[in-house]
Amino acid sequence: MTQQTVLIFAAIFGLLSVLFGAFGAHALKKILSDEQLKSFETGVKYQIYHALILLFIGSHFKNPNLLMSWSFIIGIILFSFSIYGLVLSDAKGNKMKFLGPITPLGGLLLIIGWVLLLIEFIV
Repeated sequence: MTQQTVLIFAAIFGLLSVLFGAFGAHALKKILSDEQLKSFETGVKYQIYHALILLFIGSHFKNPNLLMSWSFIIGIILFSFSIYGLVLSDAKGNKMKFLGPITPLGGLLLIIGWVLLLIEFIV
């Protein structure tokens, strides 16, 4: 994976997290319960945190570790986007329960990304 690709993903995820955060704070605040809104905000927070780590990886590694980069990218998609899907579908009264097991898989990929980053620093 190229440095530019990682930076592009970082920018896209950063942009989307700001958009989703604003959408949640304004449009969804009126239709979601406090618990649903908190879950949605968790997805946004994790998305921005990991967009920032992708920005770091893309800025500091000329040849970013392929497995580490994809772990973060796919982890963000599976973790944050499954939360968005769960919350929004639940708010509409038709919760997409199949997304439930996807969230922890995304979380596991994020953890793997962090472990691989740690290994990069140690080795």
